[in-house]
Amino acid sequence: MNAMEQRRGLIHRVTRETDIQLVLLVDGTGIVKIDTAVPFLDHMLTLFAVHGFFDLEIKATGDVEVDGHHTVEDIGICLGQAFAKALGDKSGINRYGLSYLPMDETLARVVVDLSNRPFLHYGVAVPDQKLGTFDTALTLEFMRAFSQHAGVSLHIDLLHGENSHHIIEAIFKGLARAMAQATGVNHMVTGALSSKGVL
Repeated sequence: MNAMEQRRGLIHRVTRETDIQLVLLVDGTGIVKIDTAVPFLDHMLTLFAVHGFFDLEIKATGDVEVDGHHTVEDIGICLGQAFAKALGDKSGINRYGLSYLPMDETLARVVVDLSNRPFLHYGVAVPDQKLGTFDTALTLEFMRAFSQHAGVSLHIDLLHGENSHHIIEAIFKGLARAMAQATGVNHMVTGALSSKGVL
């Protein structure tokens, strides 16, 4: 990658339910400006950006008076699309990432393969249905949308944990660390890291 090039993804998605503008800089420093109208998601995406060293700007409006489902899912779609756009043909990157992320009593394992073959394994049981106004089941919806649109094989397992906030936070931080590793530039790699020569 040329030092002057920026791995950047800009997405604007408009539906009858949401209007989302998202800017991602893969090689960032964790600068965040997020307003999704879903406060818990704002918190999780801030953690994701900071711990992955991604610059992330999101402005979203949606039918949150119904519930947060459409907004959370569509932001997952947009973030996935932004990574796919920023990474292009995925030349010169590590491709794989692994994180074991502790959060007090909680330990989550997140593993990614930027393979262009979307898949989600989600081995997580969250004790509480709600955290404030946030429906904890939407974490799965976010991760499914992200994996599909980023072209990522994503495996998330809760190894142990009791506090619902800690569990979801560990997942988002673990995803951040795994994505940071997978998107990292590897100067030993020419083209895509695949025996096929293409992903």
